[in-house]
Amino acid sequence: MANKQISQMGLPKSIANVFAARNVFTAKDALSLTEFELMELLDVGLAQITSAVAHISEIVCPPYQTALSLMELRVQNEHLAGHLPTHMKGLDEALCGGIPFGVLTELVGPAGIGKTQFCLKLSLLASLPASYGGLDGHVIYIDVESKFSSRRLIEIGVKSFPEIFHRKGMAQEMAGRIHVLRPASLSEFTESLQQIKVSLLQNQVKLLVIDSMAALVTGEFEHGAPRQNTLGWHISFIKSLAEFSRIPVVVTNQVRSQSRDETCHYYFQVQSWNEAIKDRTRHDSHLVAALGINWAHAVTIRLVLEAKSGQRFIKVAKSPISPPLAFPFNITSSGILLLSDDGTELTGPDIYAIHCQGHNDIINFGGESLQ
Repeated sequence: MANKQISQMGLPKSIANVFAARNVFTAKDALSLTEFELMELLDVGLAQITSAVAHISEIVCPPYQTALSLMELRVQNEHLAGHLPTHMKGLDEALCGGIPFGVLTELVGPAGIGKTQFCLKLSLLASLPASYGGLDGHVIYIDVESKFSSRRLIEIGVKSFPEIFHRKGMAQEMAGRIHVLRPASLSEFTESLQQIKVSLLQNQVKLLVIDSMAALVTGEFEHGAPRQNTLGWHISFIKSLAEFSRIPVVVTNQVRSQSRDETCHYYFQVQSWNEAIKDRTRHDSHLVAALGINWAHAVTIRLVLEAKSGQRFIKVAKSPISPPLAFPFNITSSGILLLSDDGTELTGPDIYAIHCQGHNDIINFGGESLQ
């Protein structure tokens, strides 16, 4: 609409001719200038300029939509706004069906908390036949830290779906649908992204997993280097992959220590930091997701996996369709299992805090040591 010709907008012929004579041909040309700049350029009065700008704006402005019309449109286009069910009832209900198509979903938490276990289960579910709640497709799994385990994948499948995996050859067929890449560096990962885009179309890929994004940049630079600036192009490309292919894209992220400068933006954070200094055992309240603020803005769904008071939790920390909720879980032979489908609603700092009591393998990107 910005390139719509002013001559086609029904303005009075006298003012339309003046716009054309001064090489102001499109709505973008006109609306890129202030009213006073247009007065000077066109040599006409303020009243005529104001009237012309209002008319042009009304023509090119997108029409308003009601919440009802958007909801009806979503129902009509459900195939474009689908979800990959996690088979965790409470979490699926909170996310209105599961991991959404077309956006980035992030799993963030300390080492050993269950992020890769979650990714293995999602990979299995995406490859399952549709009759069993799967997407009946292929999976591209980018295994940066060499944590992918075919044996664990099959174990989850046998325990979760024995009626499928006990059939002859079915385990091999499901495992054969999951394509694992192991880039050794960020540059190698960059080179493979274009091929991944082609594969998304050619191989009926229904899920892309990157485990983990933070590991790709760890070690690429010395301490103090601007890591999040390094990922600018990758963030844009991965988001475009999700939107272009309309599949769920799941990315894991690690945690790092938080400096006092980052923490003390608000009074309650200053207070929290001072309390933690007095009690060093509470260092986990100063852990944040790695990769920085630009990455945080790029993800649509952020699921935090954490440990608190001896119990693991999955926390919906960021979602446009759900309040902040926490679900207790265990890791079993069949994968991640919620202990309750009723999430606990979170408020205040608990929404963003990442706890890791009992987990000491924490990445420290230039912050104070946690040991």
